[in-house]
Amino acid sequence: MSNKHFSLNLSAGFASVAVAMALVLMKLWAFSETGALSIAASLADSAMDMMVSGLGLFAIFYAARPADDDHAFGHSSVEDLISLAQALFIALSASAIGLAAIKRLLTPSAPALQAHQSGITVMIASILLTGALVAWQRHVAKRTRNKVIAADSLHYVGDLMPALGAILALGLSARFDITWVDSVIALIGVAVMLGGAMKIGIASWHALMDRQADTEIIRGIETIALNWPGVHGFHDLKTRTAGSKVFVHLHIELDGDQTLREAHEIGAALKAAIRLAYPQTDVIIHKDVADL
Repeated sequence: MSNKHFSLNLSAGFASVAVAMALVLMKLWAFSETGALSIAASLADSAMDMMVSGLGLFAIFYAARPADDDHAFGHSSVEDLISLAQALFIALSASAIGLAAIKRLLTPSAPALQAHQSGITVMIASILLTGALVAWQRHVAKRTRNKVIAADSLHYVGDLMPALGAILALGLSARFDITWVDSVIALIGVAVMLGGAMKIGIASWHALMDRQADTEIIRGIETIALNWPGVHGFHDLKTRTAGSKVFVHLHIELDGDQTLREAHEIGAALKAAIRLAYPQTDVIIHKDVADL
């Protein structure tokens, strides 16, 4: 990982932790004032975000460690482990909120919501803060392809709908004294959280099982290799992902009559070209004799 990518990842990680802490404090106060379960759902999600954002920051530091004797391919797989843990945390949190919402729906006389305007103000502020964070995280994830940051961004996108729902629930309660909408909106938020957890969990599982890189990356590497001077063909292109890193193994076919130095220079130049196009790759190139 380049120093620039590490710095970008680090900035997104610290921003995520700071925003999560601010959102938890804001929503905790709003929930204590209003008693709205929809705010509780958003609060629980933010609390889980704070926990997993801390784990994500640890993963960014740990994944950046260079390869050593015990981890010859580096430490980037920790990103997938943390992302999988994030998915589990989110699923558990969503389940707890869902049970509470169902229980409140089945209660004949649900408690009235309080301090509607204060709750609405806090939720609007949280939406603005979350939106700014998501924009920065997506910019960083696009540049660095870091899975932890991409997963963290998805969490915060999931926060936006419950926050909007909480505003709607408080507004309806204040104007029409309708309280059951609060629980319904909380359940919608739960569905969003569970969907996000499933998406993150599946992606992390595939990476831990050494699934190949995205088709776009594979096609790009094929195009570079096919058109590279001195390369007469290639075979056995294999890729696997580990966190934000993509490991590439490629056999190229070269003129057997050229010198070893010439063959090495072709392979080294091709490797550099692939890494320039895809900075997150770790490339190993094998040289075979072409049938000319």
